[in-house]
Parts: sequence; structure tokens; C-alpha cells
Amino acid sequence: MGSVTDAVTAPDTAAWPLVVVTLVAALALAAVVVLLVRSRREAARTAAIESRLRAVRRRDDALEELTGTGALVQSVDGRVHDLTDGARRVLGLADAADPRGRAISDLPVVFLDDAGRSLTPASVLGHRASAAAGRATEPVVVGVQGAPGPDGRPRRLRVRSAVLPATDADDALVVTALVDLAAGTSASAAAAVRAVLRSAPVPMALTDLDGRVVDATGAFAEALGSRPGDVVGRVLPGVGETGADGAGTGGRGTDGLGADGVGADGAGAAGAGADGWRDAVAALVAGGRHRFSLERRVPRAEARHAWVALDVALVRHPSGQPEGLLVTARDVSEYRERSEAMTHRAMHDPLTGLANRALLQEVLRTVLDRAGAEGTVAVLACDLDEFKPINDRYGHAAGDEVLVHVAGVLRAAAGGAGTVARLGGDEFVVVLPAVRGPQAVLEAAGAVHAGLREPVRLHGHPVTVRASVGVAIASADLVARGAPGLLAAADAALYRAKAAGRSRTEVYDPSMQDAGAPVAPSDELADAMARGELVLHLEPLVDLADGAVVGHEAVVRWQHPTRGLLLPPAFRPAAEAAGLTGALTRHVLGLAAASLRDAARTGGTAPAAVGTRLAVTVPASVLGDGAVVESLVADLPPAGPAGGPLVVLLTEASTPDGAGRVRRDLEVLRAAGVAVVLDGFGVGSSLTAVRDLPLDGVRLDPSFTAGLADDPAAARVTRAVGVLAAELGLATIAAGVRTEEQATVLRDGGWRYAQGWLFGVAYPAHAPG
Repeated sequence: MGSVTDAVTAPDTAAWPLVVVTLVAALALAAVVVLLVRSRREAARTAAIESRLRAVRRRDDALEELTGTGALVQSVDGRVHDLTDGARRVLGLADAADPRGRAISDLPVVFLDDAGRSLTPASVLGHRASAAAGRATEPVVVGVQGAPGPDGRPRRLRVRSAVLPATDADDALVVTALVDLAAGTSASAAAAVRAVLRSAPVPMALTDLDGRVVDATGAFAEALGSRPGDVVGRVLPGVGETGADGAGTGGRGTDGLGADGVGADGAGAAGAGADGWRDAVAALVAGGRHRFSLERRVPRAEARHAWVALDVALVRHPSGQPEGLLVTARDVSEYRERSEAMTHRAMHDPLTGLANRALLQEVLRTVLDRAGAEGTVAVLACDLDEFKPINDRYGHAAGDEVLVHVAGVLRAAAGGAGTVARLGGDEFVVVLPAVRGPQAVLEAAGAVHAGLREPVRLHGHPVTVRASVGVAIASADLVARGAPGLLAAADAALYRAKAAGRSRTEVYDPSMQDAGAPVAPSDELADAMARGELVLHLEPLVDLADGAVVGHEAVVRWQHPTRGLLLPPAFRPAAEAAGLTGALTRHVLGLAAASLRDAARTGGTAPAAVGTRLAVTVPASVLGDGAVVESLVADLPPAGPAGGPLVVLLTEASTPDGAGRVRRDLEVLRAAGVAVVLDGFGVGSSLTAVRDLPLDGVRLDPSFTAGLADDPAAARVTRAVGVLAAELGLATIAAGVRTEEQATVLRDGGWRYAQGWLFGVAYPAHAPG
């Protein structure tokens, strides 16, 4: 029994070695597995570290390339521990043997101070006691001999060192930053600009000198109506090849950004097309200007087009070489719309929308200056018959309806091929710039009469309007006389039409000798001045506050011995063509001075002294030589304490020739007690004249007055112009006032004086009232 138990429980001593071996093998296998796992983890960690190091190295290399910065690491005792590729490049060591482990003093580098004296590497790069741990030394600027910069001269470096304190694992180290000043300021400047463009929120782009976009912000692309990826590589609007019309196409058909290539005409703007762009860029490169601007019309998704102003400046490399252009964009659509609206208002009749007298003159000058104008340019002068009774019976509002209706008839008669203008009241002119013989002109005149046969309904009543038409076709003689001569010829034909029974058409011929026909020989006008046939008529000037007459404007008429009383349009073209404008002005001023002397002798009872002032129109072109002013001052009666009674209404004040001499003449007049008032205020260059000339007042251009009762925009502009004049301390006069409504708007808008049909037409100086 016992033997059996012992046999079961006693260990088998022969099996123990096998158990031990198995256990050891298992432990060894586990150790191998652990080591393998750890090895794989270390390998992965090492690969990740190496990948990060490569990324950091690429970033550092790119940073060094952009900024021109390099770094050198050395031990405190002055041995090179490591240096970057950028440091090798700026020190001129790119091709030298590996300097690591060498003493700083053994580096093959020669530094130069500001005086060009040699400095040892140790004196520039060596550890200095002032470089406390964690703090950098003051920077030192030195040159590097044998390492030329971009401009070919010795490279200049800014050197600055700092000490990295020792740790348990490493000794203290000195890190030195080396900054290439030429590259650091703009390495290149274009590259720095491109770096900014990647994140700038403003509409800005970098282009080459030909206007091709190198890089741009999203805001710039949006300003041009494009997507960010679509602008790079394309030329700016209006900078492409010059088209047949001289305007830049903007590369619409090539690789340019879409635009209609309209060039800005303002001062400082580049002309349209490639030629204007090249000239402007050449001026930037030469240093003749610092920037230029141009305006371009570009497509937009939300509208037909928008206006963008491009401001262009040059980007230079530190060496002075041009690298490209920095272009910013501004949306000027609202400004352009306001400007165009004001220009349209200044050049168009507010009631009918037709051209006004100023635009008519411009159109006529343009078509008459064109080759082949003789026989192809025609003018129709149209005047309504019996228009006053319509106003008297139905009121001025109904009269305005008639004028609008007539404007439509004239537009239709012109057939879209001409310019229709309203000169004032019921006077209209049609300019046909390219007619094919007299028959075509007569057909247009016939269309006017036919269109007017359609009655207008006023207050429920059909009213038929008739018109007389005078036609003038440009002959060689009329082309030579210019726009005034052609208009005067049409007026002469119109006068004949009215005299022959109205509601008919007459064509001008040189035999016409009525009051509207222009005077041909200039010597006849000179004789008329000598014989005293030129006389003054007086147009009242009133105070809008109470309607009191405070003065008159003296206007000249010719009392012709055979043709009766002639208005200025009948003889002024002859005076202008013969160069008699100055003589005519001096003659009228002499008549005015004589009238004022008579008034002084009679104690203010002469007709010219009704009111207190006498105004005479004087073109700025006749001033400047002192002769007119000297003669006038000698003829005037002495000025009293409140100044003299004469007022000069200055026209053509934007004439640039002799502006300084004109200013001196005006100052002499003011010193003699003569008031100077700028005529035609609110149009053209009148604001410049207000700034540059000595003035006492301004007279509002009649084109503003005409639309006051019907056009709220005209009323707002008139009020603004009046406020401006008041701020400048200038007296304010409004011309061409026809209705009480106009007078009310002017008075409420701050205007002080006025003249026009409402207050009386011009009457002979010897018969006031």
C-alpha cells in the first residue's frame, strides 16, 4: 500500500530538466517578442523623427532662401559645431571643405568694416562676454570679401549671436544668425510681395512690366469679375494689344482679362492700350513718376459692368532693378455713375433730355472738323409757331408737355443718325452729320412737319402744333465759319420761313439779308462801331428776396441801317472769324463806361443807373495784356466807398493761356472798384476758376435753372452749388429764370439775385421798362 502511494506522489526526477528547458525557452521567446516590438516602435519613431527633420529642413531652407538668413553653431571655445547651407552661401563657403570641427579663427573668411578695413572671423563670429545666456548681442553689420551680393558688390551681413546654456546632456553652445541685408530687405522684393498676397484681404496683384498677372489675392480677382484661379497669367484689362480704334482690347480675344478697354482721361491716368501702358511703365522705371492710375470697365455677374480704378506702383530689387508692378484695385462704379449723371445733366436739357447748347456746339465742332464735312453736314433750326398762346391758355405744365412731344417728333425725324438739341423755350436744333444731298435734308424737315400734325391732348382737348424750319447745309464758306456760322445760317433760313408765312421750311442761301443772316464782311462791323450803330439794351437784375431791381446786364445790339435790329448771333461769328472779339468787347465796355459817367453827372437818373449795378460780359481771352483794363479804368467814374457800379461777367474763365496775366488784370479791376463775377458757374472748369481767380460772385449757368421746377436732382445740385458759393463768400446770381417755380427753388436754395424772362426782357437803354 505504501509503495503504491510513494510511486504516485514522488516526483520524477528525470522530467525536471525538460520542464526547466521549456520554461527558459518560453521566457526567451517572450523577451525576443518584446525586443522586436520595441525595435519596431523605435524604428517607427526614428522614421517619424527623420521625416519631421526633413520637413523642418525644407522649411528652414525655404526660409533661408526667402530671407537670406543663415545660422552658425559653435562651442563656447570657438569651434564650429554646425552651420546651415544659408550660412555657407552668405559666408562664401559653399565650395569650401566642411568647416565643422575647425576653429572660428581658421575659417577662410575675411570681413570688412564700414571703412573697408579687414576684420578676422574671430572678432566678428567669436563668443563675446556680452552674449549672456538666452540674450542676443547687439547686431554688427559687416561686409564679406569674396562673397558678392546681387549687385556685384561685397555682400553685407547683419551678425547677431546668443548663448544656449548647458544642459545635463550638452555643453553650452553659441548660435550666430547671419542675415544678408540685400536679400533680407527684399529677397527678392517680388517674392516677398507674393508671400503677402497669399493671405492679404485687399484687392492687390503682382504683375510683370507688361501687365501680366504673376500672383493676386482673391479680392483682386473678385474686383475684376473673375475667379482667383483665372487671373494669374493673364494681362490686366485694357493693357493688351492696341485695337484699330486706339483703345486697348484688354486681350479679350487673346489671354487678357475681359474689359472693354476704356482708358481714363483724368490727369495722371495711363492712356488706353499697350502704348499708353508702356509709356506709363517706362516713366516709373525712369523715376519720372512714382505711380499711375487708370480706370477700366469690367464685367460683373450681378450687373452689366462695373468701373475699377487700378493704381500701379513699381517693385524694385535692392539692386535698383525693376522686378514687377504692384497693382491695387478700387471699385469706382458709384463715382463714375455720379460723374456721368452730372455730366449728362450739364450737357442736356432737363425737361426733354435733348442736348443743350453746350453739347450742340461740341457736336458741331466735331463734325465740321472732320474731313468731308462740306455738303454732308446739315443743321435744321426749328421754332414752334404760336407757342405762347398754348402756355397762356393751358398753363406752363401743358406747355412742357408740348415741348416733350416736339422733342420726340424731332428725334424720330433725325432717325437716330443725328443730334437733337433744345436751346431754350421753343427753340430746337437738329444736326445731321452725314446726309446724302439736299433731298435727304428736306425729307428730314418734311418728317418734322408730318410728325407735328399728330395733335397733342391737353386737358382733354386735341391741340395741333406747328413749326417753322430753317435748313443750312455746310458749304465751304460755312465750314470755314465754324459752328457759330452754320447755326447763324440756319437761323437766317428760319427767319425767312417765319416771314414767308410760318409752318414751312426754307433753305439758307447767301442772298438772304434778314435780321437772322450772318454778316459776311468784317469791315462792315468795324464801320458799324465807328458810326455808333452798336447800342446797349438792358436786362433787369433783381433781388429774389423782394423782387427789387438792383442792376442790369448791358447786352449789345446792332441797329443796322437796312436790316433793322440785329442780335449778337447775327454778327458775333463775323467778329470771331475776323479776330474782332477784343475790339467788340472794348467797344461795349466803352459804351457801358459812358453810360455810367452820364449816370454820375445826372445824379443817378440816367437809365443805366436804374438799380445800382451795370454788368457787362467780358471773355477771359481778351484780358491779359493790360490794354482793355487800362482803357476801362480810365473811362470809369471814381468808385465810391461801396465800390464802383460796374460788374464784369467773366466768361471762358477756363482758358489756360496767360492765366497769370488774366489774374493780374482782374486784380487791377477790383482795385478800381469793379466787381468780377464768374459766368457759367457749375459747368466746365468753373470750380478751378473759383480757386485760381480773384472773384466777387458767380452766375449760375442757365442749363441748371431750366430744370429746377421739374428735376429734383437739378434742384439739389443747384442748392449745393449755392451753398459752396456762400461758403466762399461769393455773391450768387442765377440766369435764365422763366417761371415763379424756378425763382422759388432758387430763393429757397440760398441764391440772392436773378435775371430772365420772368423779370423782364432786355430793353433799349434810352427807354427803360
